[in-house]
Amino acid sequence: MKKSQNNINHHPKHQTTIINDLRSSLKIIKNDSLQYIETNFPIDPKEDLAGVYRHIGAGGTVMRPTKIGPAMIFNNIKRFPKSRILVGLMASRQRVGKILNIPYKKLGIYMANARKNIIPPVVIKNNKAKCQEIIYNAKQKFFDIRKILPTITNTINDAGPYLCLGLVLSNEYQNPKNTNVSIHRLCMQSKNELSIFFAPGRHIDTFRKKAELLGKSLAVSINIGLDPAIYIGAEFEAPTAPFGFNELSIAGGLRKKPVELVNCISIKQKAIAKAEIVIEGEILPNVRIPENKKLKTGLAMPEFLGYTGIANPALPMIKVKAITTRKNPILQTIIGPGEEHVNLVGIPTEASIYLRCEEAIPGLVKNVYAHSAGGGKLLAILQVNKRNKYDDGLTRQAALVALSVYRELKNIFLIDEDVDLFDTNDVLWAMQTRYLSEIDTISIPGITGHILDPSQNYQYNQKYLKKGITTKTIFDCTVPYNLKNNFIRTNFKKINPSPWLKK
Repeated sequence: MKKSQNNINHHPKHQTTIINDLRSSLKIIKNDSLQYIETNFPIDPKEDLAGVYRHIGAGGTVMRPTKIGPAMIFNNIKRFPKSRILVGLMASRQRVGKILNIPYKKLGIYMANARKNIIPPVVIKNNKAKCQEIIYNAKQKFFDIRKILPTITNTINDAGPYLCLGLVLSNEYQNPKNTNVSIHRLCMQSKNELSIFFAPGRHIDTFRKKAELLGKSLAVSINIGLDPAIYIGAEFEAPTAPFGFNELSIAGGLRKKPVELVNCISIKQKAIAKAEIVIEGEILPNVRIPENKKLKTGLAMPEFLGYTGIANPALPMIKVKAITTRKNPILQTIIGPGEEHVNLVGIPTEASIYLRCEEAIPGLVKNVYAHSAGGGKLLAILQVNKRNKYDDGLTRQAALVALSVYRELKNIFLIDEDVDLFDTNDVLWAMQTRYLSEIDTISIPGITGHILDPSQNYQYNQKYLKKGITTKTIFDCTVPYNLKNNFIRTNFKKINPSPWLKK
């Protein structure tokens, strides 16, 4: 929960630049040195790039020292002279607001409105697709994904090079109208093979399992380097984005124009037409591959909660059929445990909670923040405005609604309208002065949480025999309605301090 940073206006002006891809998004921030750095200094994508950016702008759950800083493009990649790498574009909530032309404190509310006003994607002709300016066919003798695209590893313990912002697009084999886009852990395993990790309940994994029962491959496109509206819109989960729902329509609603798709060149699938890079492939039926096939570290890669994930011994495998790119493509990546992940998944989390609370209890919940300490998934702050004595109970009901709409949520803080939900110190102040643990803590044990939370396992609590089961807690830090007059914060004179700050 951070205060306003980097001198970005809370209420952005109307943008004159039309944003429809990654490059037009970068134009919005390119002239702001506080938001964007481009460097020609040589960088090794193996460990060094992540090591550098962890200090400059990763923030979030990254081990200190770190901070929230500018996005960076590295133009001089060792061993990859034709490649550029972008990291951190969405690693600042304020920067996301600027690119989307939305006040950063209201991103969740605007995303909720986009979910209610969706615009489905459209398909364009192949000769108009920027993503197919350059084509690499896997049938070519010297095809090797590890030499075409920069092989990024974040730490010495990584199982291999990972693609961390590959938006996977697929549909159900027997019912192609059921479509899904989502980001998954993708490890380069050979010249034409990728492993893919699915957390439980992911819709594309359901598509895969259904195709596998029929002995069929599942065609997928992996889209890298996109308009942030597409990445963030794609992170809505069920029930806000039910099975078969195409999340690209949310990006359409946000931008008020459809996302453009194009037919892939080597498989029967669609790709995002203005992506920087598209990997076309098939998830093969009944084929599994160990995630740490080569390095044998037992570890995978840094995950969003700040710990390195455990390598999976048997993951589905994608056979790569082709790679298509724009000219001089930008490979966009992310440092797992950072503020960029928080914004990617947290803003849709906020929108989902706000939408459902507004439907269930209109007017009570004023705003929602998916806090960075929970990686945008595990911790939410709900700001409420109690209107009568009945809202004491409805405030806690809103927390239960939030838990029902987002199953990976673990802890909820409830605060009043006079507390800044984006300021951690203010929330903790409310906890110290408006909360008594004996009466204001609600614990719900034995509930499904997030499989990557290391506290949610048998070793931590032997009551829970299955990984991913946890206790969820509501911290009610709001004032009882009939005592509101006893908890009025001190008001100071409203005055502009600028004249006293001039040198």
